[in-house]
Amino acid sequence: MAWVPAESSVEELMPRLLPVEPCDLTEGFDPSIPPRTPQEYLRRVQIEAAQCPDVVVAQIDPKKLKRKQSVNVSLSGCQPAPKGYSPTLQWQQQQASQFSTVRQSVNRHRSHWKSQQLDSNVTMIGFPPLLSIVSRMNQATVTSVLEYLSNWFGERDFTPELGRWLYALLACLEKPLLPEAHSLIRQLARRCSEVRLLVNNKDDERIPALNLLICLVSRYFDQRDLADEPS
Repeated sequence: MAWVPAESSVEELMPRLLPVEPCDLTEGFDPSIPPRTPQEYLRRVQIEAAQCPDVVVAQIDPKKLKRKQSVNVSLSGCQPAPKGYSPTLQWQQQQASQFSTVRQSVNRHRSHWKSQQLDSNVTMIGFPPLLSIVSRMNQATVTSVLEYLSNWFGERDFTPELGRWLYALLACLEKPLLPEAHSLIRQLARRCSEVRLLVNNKDDERIPALNLLICLVSRYFDQRDLADEPS
């Protein structure tokens, strides 16, 4: 039986791109022998396509997929602050307002420093986040350094040097947030709340810094589900 072109729903969805001569779809061929001409190759494609079912249903075992699941996405909020550790609402609002002023200052200086080339060595934690440094960072650099420090913080304790860098990077983060930055700052706030739980003394100098980072993420960057309940 010869193959004859026909107007079908399949051809309407997948229009033919190459002119193909009619061929016998029942014709057998040896797949071990390579086609010798383009026409012979196209005929083999036609024969193979004719032997494929119109609909194929995959048999999936849900139990196997569950066992092989390797990605866990945490949608939880911050850990609640221990009693006496949570800042007041007034304090949180004041910090968000001051942070907005800092960001305006950074933006004013950005045009002055953006023509300067940034030395990759200055992004180490031991080097202070000078305005001359952070002002010339583009958003890709800000996000990369923030990701590096967030991952570093995930395995270590909080230090004042780390806090200064995180504050400076948040000050350079442009709104609206990119998806990567959105995820990073939420990860940062959750990590701050976890470390805060491990601090035994509410007068520890780390507590105000950790509260500040959580406040900025939740109050300034509008991640309200991560906000501390006012004390």
